[in-house]
Amino acid sequence: MRRSFVCCFCLAALGAACQGRPQQREYRLQGQVLSITPNHQQATINHEEIKGFMAAMTMPYNVHDAKQLEGIAPGDLVNATLVVLPNDAYLTDVKKVGQAPLPQPAPATEAPSASSGFELLKPGERVPTTATFVDQDGKKRTFGSFRGSTVLITFIYTSCPFPTFCPLMDRHFATIQSRLKADAALKGRVHLVSVSFDPLTDTPAVLTAHAHKLGADLKNWTFLTGDRDDIDQFAARFGVSVARAQNNQRDISHNLRTAIVDSEGKLVKVYVGNEWTPEQALADLLPVAHAS
Repeated sequence: MRRSFVCCFCLAALGAACQGRPQQREYRLQGQVLSITPNHQQATINHEEIKGFMAAMTMPYNVHDAKQLEGIAPGDLVNATLVVLPNDAYLTDVKKVGQAPLPQPAPATEAPSASSGFELLKPGERVPTTATFVDQDGKKRTFGSFRGSTVLITFIYTSCPFPTFCPLMDRHFATIQSRLKADAALKGRVHLVSVSFDPLTDTPAVLTAHAHKLGADLKNWTFLTGDRDDIDQFAARFGVSVARAQNNQRDISHNLRTAIVDSEGKLVKVYVGNEWTPEQALADLLPVAHAS
């Protein structure tokens, strides 16, 4: 009886240990290094399709150990293992396998005029209010409908596979939402807006399901979709760049931008990439919301 009890206890402990391990997936990555950060913690790589995970695209990839990128330079062709966790992704086993000329940058062109609608917004400038979207309830909305609230806006798509890109923005917004509810100084003063640039997939029904999955309070967190070209033009004003594969418009490469807009609809600040934190955003939101 005692031996049976010990055996059952060990099996239960082993099962608990297995369930407690983070879900980890590994993929083979092959591509060309375009740039490396000075601290050798990140490399931007133009890579082939990662079968079963993501389409061919150009993205920055972190390494946990800077030694992984020792001896690696822009132009090098590399093989690596991409490790994907629920809240993280990084490269390991990075190996140089060749070298090739770097792609030539596109020839410089004149800066777009303000009338083109693509000129980057500057702090203090008013965000266009006429762009029409469709929210998670299927209702048409313009950005002007958020006038009167301080807005934190980001750009995502719900099927983004990379945990440190769109899913991270979702997690940051969920954290901010919970902090806003608990902060009397900000409660009701800030509205969160997530704009999808994948309208083929992100229908209102999909956005509603995504919102429920995140625990979003739709009174204070709105999800928008709409016409693809309208969204791309609106997002470009914040510095968002979106590229879609010609043979599959759902294969999307993009950068990240998150912005604070004051209650009068004027741009206050833009966060570039994914290095910002909920704490930083809340600290920046506080004086803006109080000034409203």
